[in-house]
Amino acid sequence: MRRYLIQTLLPTFFCLVPVAGATLVAAAIPEEAMRDYLRRVRNHPIDWLILGLGSVLFFFQIILSWKAMRWKGEDFDEGSDRWLNHLATAAEWFPLLGLIGTVAAILQTFSSIGAPGATPEDTVPKEIIRKYAPAITATGSGLFMALMNILPTWVVGLGRDMIRSLAGGAPPKKGEAKS
Repeated sequence: MRRYLIQTLLPTFFCLVPVAGATLVAAAIPEEAMRDYLRRVRNHPIDWLILGLGSVLFFFQIILSWKAMRWKGEDFDEGSDRWLNHLATAAEWFPLLGLIGTVAAILQTFSSIGAPGATPEDTVPKEIIRKYAPAITATGSGLFMALMNILPTWVVGLGRDMIRSLAGGAPPKKGEAKS
């Protein structure tokens, strides 16, 4: 039973932590804000790119995290560590992609205000705010995907330490490469 707990159950449990974290963050967003966000995302390809790429990276990180926390005899299967670290580094891209979407939407908003044929209604603050909203969705998408995609690597370090303790292994010495 202890072997099953250490080799299968705990890695699975720890891999569910980032999924639960992402779900909790999404659930904590006020309902009206989430509804507005989902309505706007449908029309903005930069959000599709951020959410799609981020979800794919997250999926592969969860699989690699589970593999990285598998106890093999004396220690962990570290074969997936390199790829897991590469994918975690890619999480840094998402706020930048969100920023690109934000800047593009701001430029689009400002260019429509002074465009030839623009009506006085186009310069009403309410209309400017409506046009500016896509900038905020890109930022939100980028930040959410960055948060989701940094969690799996953190969980691997935490999970390995706990599993190692339960398995009776010595914790890595300070400065050692093992996470």
